[in-house]
Amino acid sequence: MSGTQTIPPRSGTAFVVEKGQRLTVIDPEGGQVSDLLAFSQADPREVISNGRTFDYEETIKLTTGNRLWSNRSNPMLEIVEDSCGTHDFLLTPCSEATFRHFYADKPIHRGCFGNLAEALAPYGIEPDAIPTAFNAFMNVPVEQDSGRLQVLPPPTEPGDRIVLEALMDCVIGLTACSAYDSCGGTFKPIDYSIA
Repeated sequence: MSGTQTIPPRSGTAFVVEKGQRLTVIDPEGGQVSDLLAFSQADPREVISNGRTFDYEETIKLTTGNRLWSNRSNPMLEIVEDSCGTHDFLLTPCSEATFRHFYADKPIHRGCFGNLAEALAPYGIEPDAIPTAFNAFMNVPVEQDSGRLQVLPPPTEPGDRIVLEALMDCVIGLTACSAYDSCGGTFKPIDYSIA
């Protein structure tokens, strides 16, 4: 794969990133979230883990220099560049159930979960294996006293990016998020490249 690829609004894709390669995820228009999943290519039962990542990195505010860890306590990806600095690793990919729960007055969409399930199926990854995603550019502030979560529009400007170096051969799932709140009520593409 060469050059920049585009994920159309409210869709997703999957691909392999080999150890040592760098995946760049770009918000070309600003204000768009991208759900990212990683699975070990050698054994897709080894999968990105928010709990292990928070534990080993000792923070929920992940940015340049932080690594994303697997459920087997192996580092999978390292953030080597981050022009945004705001990402979420607490919330699960949006799904049909998400739309029924939060957006009952709007058309149901299969969401990032459905898009990821379809994209990952050729790699032998079943829907029940989909974990909490690393939600690039997603703005989820946590109130200090109550612990209450908010979902606010992303702070990204056009061209903001995050660059992740693969620390093992990974199957990556990547979306242009479909949820209204996550993207400020608009839906835009996500660009990515591998080098």
